[in-house]
Amino acid sequence: MEGNGNIQEVVFRSPTFGALSFDGVLERIIFFIRAHPEDFYKVIVGTDSASADPTTLVSAITVWRIGKGGIFFWTESQKKTYKTLRDRIIAEAVASIMLGQELRSRLRDSLGSEFFWDGNEIHADVGKNGPTKDIAESIAGMIKGYDFEPVIKPHSFGAFAVADRLT
Repeated sequence: MEGNGNIQEVVFRSPTFGALSFDGVLERIIFFIRAHPEDFYKVIVGTDSASADPTTLVSAITVWRIGKGGIFFWTESQKKTYKTLRDRIIAEAVASIMLGQELRSRLRDSLGSEFFWDGNEIHADVGKNGPTKDIAESIAGMIKGYDFEPVIKPHSFGAFAVADRLT
């Protein structure tokens, strides 16, 4: 989610709704939630990338109506070269945090502060095992510092399953 920093110019995609602006994504999310306001929801933001050079980051927004399905949207960043795995993982986390902040702010305006943000999550493609084990704790701390609930592997499906299938 790069470019000139204007989220209004970012194109999101959905298997259900096709290409949408950020405002279009917000409208679909609000409609989805208001259709069943008695249900419980999680809004999950996650970013993943393939280890290609240059690399494209894919950020996904998943709205999960717990126990009853969900919808998701994704966007791709401009291709960029990262010198290390650590740099790429940090870029993924920052992309998720930036998207999460904008999403939280706009949805709070529409749905009210009592709906957001308790229990909603940023999913990071890091874990306590494997090549990201040395940075997993610092990535989780960074996410928590922005007042999001960090989720790491093996539970961070918003990054390693939803966003990953689109990289």
